[in-house]
Amino acid sequence: MSIFVIDDHPLMREAVAMLIRRLSTQANVVELDSLTAVQAAVITHGAPRLICLDLKLPDTQGVEAIAELKAQFENATLVVISAYPAAEYEARSLESGADAYVQKSAGATEIANVLRPFMNPEGRIDVPVQKLSKRQKQLLVMIDKGMSNRDIAEELEISEHTVKVHLWRLFRRLNVKSRSQAGHLARQQGML
Repeated sequence: MSIFVIDDHPLMREAVAMLIRRLSTQANVVELDSLTAVQAAVITHGAPRLICLDLKLPDTQGVEAIAELKAQFENATLVVISAYPAAEYEARSLESGADAYVQKSAGATEIANVLRPFMNPEGRIDVPVQKLSKRQKQLLVMIDKGMSNRDIAEELEISEHTVKVHLWRLFRRLNVKSRSQAGHLARQQGML
């Protein structure tokens, strides 16, 4: 499995690559410092199955790179690992086609938790749709639409605290750690 780590900051790129190698010894990790380096890497290593992307690169800034990469590699999973605040960029990244978003400041453990389900999709525990409550199925649809906790609370006429409790239970049921992982798993298993 080829995994492209695209980040122009050498220390961060090497740290993510090292983390991936710890998660999967079979992974062929390809470190790139720009989008323009992608085509040469494809010729040498083949198309990636997973792309870890920084949003601030010398040849692109923001979410434009996500759409460009997803157009080229529609079957690849794309995880954004960025210094940009999630509050400003997570929803935009997911709308542009990213499968997950994690801030660099989250640290190695959290980044590993986000990457792990995408590293070995075959190792996932299948959760039958019928095992989810009606509310949990509603939440999955709302998460997929990129709705915030506040938006969900208003839509369902419940408190934000109640939304957090429902999401916590949903994440436990699906064995995921984040909204983006829950959405990705739901799409993979045809729940959406």
